[in-house]
Amino acid sequence: MSLVLDPTAQDLLFREARTANTFTDDPVTEEQVQAIYDLVKFGPTAFNQSPLRVVLVRSAEARARLLPHMSEGNRAKTGTAPLVAVLAADNEFHEELPALLPHFPQAKDFFADRPVREGSAGINAALQAAYFIIGVRAAGLAAGPMTGFDPAGVQQEFLDADHTPLMVVNIGRPGADAWYPRSPRLDFAQVVTTV
Repeated sequence: MSLVLDPTAQDLLFREARTANTFTDDPVTEEQVQAIYDLVKFGPTAFNQSPLRVVLVRSAEARARLLPHMSEGNRAKTGTAPLVAVLAADNEFHEELPALLPHFPQAKDFFADRPVREGSAGINAALQAAYFIIGVRAAGLAAGPMTGFDPAGVQQEFLDADHTPLMVVNIGRPGADAWYPRSPRLDFAQVVTTV
């Protein structure tokens, strides 16, 4: 066996996990979200930066503000998911680097230029978003990550100019007919080259 992780955990996190399209009415608690974050915050990023920001959309009023910005195919499932998270990149993440990288506080200076900062925030927040999805699965929940939405509209409703929306994630226990059949994946030889 090449992997140390228990096969049951491998199935939970990867092989059996799918993007959920329907959910039960079971609530997703603050404690569950806290546990997810407390696990995934340890995922590696460049310079230990933490640009991911999460807006939890719980209330009916907030959901009503979000739905018009979702693409038509994503509205119904977003409207019925127990919890929806807007994942965004904080483009001012560098302000936290002296605390997050105390042995190298001058790392903040590498990100003085806004375009450099935005590029790094986007890549590293996307990494953290992937960890977040794996964390949702580790909590025994299903995630439905979506990029089918109006980023400018979501930013205007829930964020500010320094935060770039990356994806919207529906979270909950999978409901009836929650997923489509597993789609194909590329084989190792199609992806990996040794030089």
